[in-house]
Amino acid sequence: MTTTQKLQKRLNDSKAARWTALIIVSFTMMMAYFFTDVMGPLEAPLTTKGKLVYFDNGTYLSADSLNKVCIEQKDSIDSIEYGKVYNIVYNKRTNRVAEFINSIISDSAKVSLDLTVLDKFSKVLLTNDVAAIDSMHTTCSIAATDSTAVPVHKFIYLANSDILSADSIKALGLKADVAESDIANGNKYMVLHVDKAENKIVEDNLIVDSTITGLDWGSDDYGIFSGAYGYINVFLLMLFFGGIILDKMGVRFTGIMSTGLMFVGAAIKWYAVHSVFSGELFGLPTQVTIACIGFAIYGMGCEIAGITVTKVIAKWFTGHELALAMGLQVALARVGTAGALFFALPVAQHFGIVSAPVMIGAGALCIGFLSYIVYCVMDKKLDASSTVAESGESEEQFKMSDLKVIFCNKGFWLITLLCLMFYSAVFPFLKFATNLMIIKYHVTPSIAGMIPGLLPFGTMILTPIFGSLYDKIGKGATLMIIGSALLTLVHVLFALPIMNIWWFAVIVMILLGIAFSLVPSAMWPSVPKIIPMKQLGSAYAIIFYIQNIGLSMVPVLIGNVIQSSTTNGVTDYTMPMAIFALFGVIAVAISVMLKGADKKFGYGLEQRNEK
Repeated sequence: MTTTQKLQKRLNDSKAARWTALIIVSFTMMMAYFFTDVMGPLEAPLTTKGKLVYFDNGTYLSADSLNKVCIEQKDSIDSIEYGKVYNIVYNKRTNRVAEFINSIISDSAKVSLDLTVLDKFSKVLLTNDVAAIDSMHTTCSIAATDSTAVPVHKFIYLANSDILSADSIKALGLKADVAESDIANGNKYMVLHVDKAENKIVEDNLIVDSTITGLDWGSDDYGIFSGAYGYINVFLLMLFFGGIILDKMGVRFTGIMSTGLMFVGAAIKWYAVHSVFSGELFGLPTQVTIACIGFAIYGMGCEIAGITVTKVIAKWFTGHELALAMGLQVALARVGTAGALFFALPVAQHFGIVSAPVMIGAGALCIGFLSYIVYCVMDKKLDASSTVAESGESEEQFKMSDLKVIFCNKGFWLITLLCLMFYSAVFPFLKFATNLMIIKYHVTPSIAGMIPGLLPFGTMILTPIFGSLYDKIGKGATLMIIGSALLTLVHVLFALPIMNIWWFAVIVMILLGIAFSLVPSAMWPSVPKIIPMKQLGSAYAIIFYIQNIGLSMVPVLIGNVIQSSTTNGVTDYTMPMAIFALFGVIAVAISVMLKGADKKFGYGLEQRNEK
């Protein structure tokens, strides 16, 4: 019996050991997926200059926008400061405030406010200067021979020669410029917004719930940052070399190395978003560049850790519940994604800074690193109990010439391209999905991340179910075709200008969850049917490498498309969703070709896994 067979027999005979190992390595990847997506819900504060203000009704505005659309309500005339610049706000279409001003001006029969001098926001200056008041009296033709005839405490004299009743100051919508430093939790504002259904300006009384200090990134900067995850893997071929290291050095060495790289990259990323920088580096804002470097190092470690964990599961579960085990690993990883989508924004709101959830994510990675060390100890003890020397941890000695087996395999390339198209239509979409929910489906920002968060929860339940189905009845290629078709339908529905309401978005996201469960539950367990075990690390590395090309380039593409599709702060998501739908169409075509190749070459993709 060979070394590999002895080790695999020992692992296969111990069901408890198999499932314990699965839980430990899956926990490590759960921490990784949390950090991967922790900044997904933070696009708004990342791309906002200054404070982003969240109100008690779930809406939010930048401090600059708040200054343009809010009315600061005054409790009494005593709070009005003379000599300070104020904005007088009124609905120009109806002249509601302007007409009201005319009705309360002293001696209104003789004085009429010139509406042509007012705009939606007209700056005025309050004054209590006696000479100016006398001048206003003359200008406004107010009959007043005695200054006591016009009590100053009952009227506000404006520098543009208008006189307003102090007792009606709230109704006039008088406000001072809102200083960003003065915006704090509990502040009350009357905010104006356009009610398109009623075709009028509506006033809402809102209370500041929380604020986050923005980083002033552009949408293109955010797209470049999101794509940085795969830069080192793609351009420096580190994921490819990581697969070779895995096949040569084994899962213990490679796993420790990759989880360590994840933590280092996370620390650099936290330092970038926590600190203040000036100038540019490599043509980008310095902060963006450093954050990209950290995320790229993290991405390198995360992808190598991913192929390591996948090979661990393939080694322990081949001939048993392989698809179920991989499905459960994916499900637990999605718990991390769901945690990021649900809790990243509330944590940032609580602390008022973007870096807070990033720091928590880095701490989670440290825990994941320690959990993998526990797995290595257990794995080494199992090796010793099987009288397998540590030098024999890896499978049969890998040679560079073994790569030819991979490169010449048609089924392998079809699965690789399917992975590229499928994941390029899912993960980059999730990075922009929160804003899609807010802008197109009018979901309040405080819960907008919860709708994309349904996706991980759906996969947590469905992926193991579909994996178990594959183990028992087979039909792996068929499952991939159905999942790809559902993916295409989802993005077509998101692209169409129909049913722009929250419950429709929820239904479509549930369909995406089904698609996102079907394809991975069949695709990953199919690779060991096509590629021998000793080349499996390199095979997964190449698949992940090609996948990372999509994960690196697609966010940049979508970020630029969104930038060009945004007018006056409003984004039309038709074109970005159409691009994702195109990826789905290509995935369907590749899945059909894969099923044909399975019939021709006998990979066994339609056969069950359990023997």
